[in-house]
Amino acid sequence: MLRYLTAGESHGPAITAILEGLPADLAVSAEEIDRDLKRRQGGYGRGRRMQIEKDTIEILSGIRHGKTMGGPVSLMVHNDDWKNWTDVMGIGPTDTPTTRRRVSKPRPGHADLAGGLKYNHRDLRNILERASARETTMRVAVGAIAKRMLAEFQIDVFSHVTRIGQVDAVLDGLSNDKIRNDSEGSPVRCADVSASAEMVSEIDRAKELKDTIGGIFEVRVTNAPPGLGSHVQWDRKLDARLAQAVMSIQAVKGVEIGMGFDVTNVLGSEVHDEIFYGDGQFYRETNRAGGIEGGMTEGEDIVVRGALKPIATLMRTIMSVDIETKEPFDSAKERSDVCTVPAAGVIGEAVVAFEIADALCAKFGGDSMDEMKRNYDGYMDQIGDY
Repeated sequence: MLRYLTAGESHGPAITAILEGLPADLAVSAEEIDRDLKRRQGGYGRGRRMQIEKDTIEILSGIRHGKTMGGPVSLMVHNDDWKNWTDVMGIGPTDTPTTRRRVSKPRPGHADLAGGLKYNHRDLRNILERASARETTMRVAVGAIAKRMLAEFQIDVFSHVTRIGQVDAVLDGLSNDKIRNDSEGSPVRCADVSASAEMVSEIDRAKELKDTIGGIFEVRVTNAPPGLGSHVQWDRKLDARLAQAVMSIQAVKGVEIGMGFDVTNVLGSEVHDEIFYGDGQFYRETNRAGGIEGGMTEGEDIVVRGALKPIATLMRTIMSVDIETKEPFDSAKERSDVCTVPAAGVIGEAVVAFEIADALCAKFGGDSMDEMKRNYDGYMDQIGDY
């Protein structure tokens, strides 16, 4: 029902997206999108690129007087650094291709070498420009619109950091509101104040070693109705789609839902959430499944985690081979992020929100928000009578 494409290069003129399938009459504001774009650029441990780009959204189509019209919404964020790359990244043909900033030295951990082999490029800049996490700017913009639609149904999506390096947050007994509010006030977006300070120290230690550090972010979705997704085909299972969405974020190497890999450490009686009935509704006292059973939401909070590797651009020795000379070289860089886990959480929040919004559209349909809300209300009445 919903779909989007992004386009653009890291040092090109702009990053763009087209989002299709939104119902008409959804209120959308550039200010809300810009707020999430700013959150994506924040977090302790980011590099100097975040000081170069001040991302703000430009809405080009699909919205009139603050509301969607039912057609595709096109979005753009200009790259401020483009002025320094106009000759290197020029779009027009040239008889004298520039060799300035040509890349023949693939960096370990990046898409450089695999992409060069796949597309037969001898200048690996053609790969790294598109593979860059700069592309996630538009995924966050699209996700902000998805979150706006979910809010019309009182569905909330937020993220926070649970681990950086060897430091784990302790969140036992904390409410969703407290986790959300306290994490937004933390430099590493962690709700555990003590762990937050230790995480900052971990990042500082990695920086002193001219290295990088990874961690885990968690996305939670509250108040999603039961029945989003489906058990009837593999590609309609919501947990599978969420896993793909989170895994598609640059540097994510693992995804968990609910207990995740911890289900292997205990017996079945300690994994499955018992079902109870009271006050006219079904409920569970635990949420080990992470809100999804059989590929469908079951009414509890959806809990998804992404494991982010230490990013691959390092400031210390890491060896590779020049594709032209076949000689070894040191791929160390002068400029690098040290930790991007807090920012990755914001991206995770966006891609999860999009998948939930898509599942909501698939379930309740509708060409306008009014029609979609009528369908939603009728379904919730049906559940109440079950």
